Amino acid sequence: MANKAQRTPRRTDGLSKELIVKAATEILDADGETALTFRALTTRLSTGYGAIYHHVANKSDLLAAATADVMAGVMTGVVIDTEPREALRAVASGLFDAIDAHPWVGAQLSREPWRPALLEIYECIGRLLDALGVPEHALFDAAGALVNYVLGVAGQNAANARVLASSEADRSALLDTVAAQWSQLDPGKYPFVVRAATQLREHDDREQFLSGVDIFLAGIATLR
Repeated sequence: MANKAQRTPRRTDGLSKELIVKAATEILDADGETALTFRALTTRLSTGYGAIYHHVANKSDLLAAATADVMAGVMTGVVIDTEPREALRAVASGLFDAIDAHPWVGAQLSREPWRPALLEIYECIGRLLDALGVPEHALFDAAGALVNYVLGVAGQNAANARVLASSEADRSALLDTVAAQWSQLDPGKYPFVVRAATQLREHDDREQFLSGVDIFLAGIATLR
């Protein structure tokens, strides 16, 4: 009887996939992928395993659903009928911010690229590049290059942020240290790195990312 009294009360309202995804996202944002277990979900949602399995088959499907939900927020915020270059920049910045806020999303997109979330990203960017006038023979390569740049840099930025957070290191202090090391290198062997030391110390990750997007778009424009 004591064990029954200690059990978590079961929820009395209906359980939906949306509620499960929302709870999973909260766990992922707070503690990362290792913390996301069906046991943790049953506790958070005050339900049983069967009720969760009724909506999602396994952890992989749950991660995919949570990723798709985050990406849907980015895609629905893009005004496709605006000037294509500005729309592409908006998509890129939206993806960067979403992955920065939800670091696990970047890992999931690269782990299972066949899932709908990445397909939606490719479709959106591909349509905008088509509207920009990129010729058919170059469209696939242009879309792939831009998607890989955006997701790669956004994912790396999120990973760096996680490392800094776990070590409780200060980003500015770390950049100062690395910049100081770069500035002391042999300028004959590393002329660019030595010159870049000052910019490394002062750079903003998001601004540098968007500068890269602009460089990509400028290059893509020459294909027309």
